[in-house]
Formats: sequence, structure tokens, C-alpha cells
Amino acid sequence: MTPSRPYLVRALNEWILDNQCTPYVLVDASLAGVQVPQDYVNQGQIVLNISPVAVQSLLIDNEGISFNARFGGVPMSVYVPTVAILAIYAKENGQGMVFGTEAGAPDPDLPPEPPRPVKSDASEKTAQSASGRPSLKVVK
Repeated sequence: MTPSRPYLVRALNEWILDNQCTPYVLVDASLAGVQVPQDYVNQGQIVLNISPVAVQSLLIDNEGISFNARFGGVPMSVYVPTVAILAIYAKENGQGMVFGTEAGAPDPDLPPEPPRPVKSDASEKTAQSASGRPSLKVVK
């Protein structure tokens, strides 16, 4: 299935605006492809106001968020890949959503674990994978 994050970001953005609040997006500015003003990045993250009064040409699609805005009076084109969106919330009350790692997507903070051998006990129909999640094996 396709990732749900871009759909949720679009829906939450609309919900926040419908409730006369200001949508803010928390971004991991250290990921590849993120184009934000580096002067405003703090500890690898940046909070962006994506309200209609703050940005122009806002586009939230399945690949990411893009818009034009001014930072300190300097115009800039901003692009944030979907995977770099950590949260979307209303400035006024903090209502919104923080995103975790989606199923099937690699966790950018963890190196991939090598596969662990499955027990040879034939009566065992499931085994735990290296991540602790159940996995299936063929029993003949």
C-alpha cells in the first residue's frame, strides 16, 4: 500500500484551517531532499507555518510539501519530502498528529539488522523476526 502520511497531512491541514487555526509542520531538516532555510534550523529540525497567509503556491502531494515564502524578508522556495514531515499541528492549541515510522518504511535512525536464523523446531509455526514482529515460515 502507499504511505498514509501525505493523505493525513492533507486532511489535517484542511481540518486545522477549517477550525480557524494555524497549521504548523515539524520537519526533519537533516534528511536528503529537504530544502528549507538553514538559518532557522534548530537541532536538525524546523517548524514551518503553512497557513495561506504565510505561504504562496502551497502544494501537498504524495511526494512532499512545496511552497514559496519569505524568511527574514528573503523569498525562498521550500520543499519537504513526505518522509521528513514529523508532525502537523495547530499553533493555537497543539492539536494534530505526530508521525512515526510507517509499516514497510525503513527507520532512518536505525541500521538494518541482519536476519536471525529461525528455530528448527518443526512444531513452531511462527517465529519472531529480528524486529520482534511475527513472521511466517514454511513447514513441510
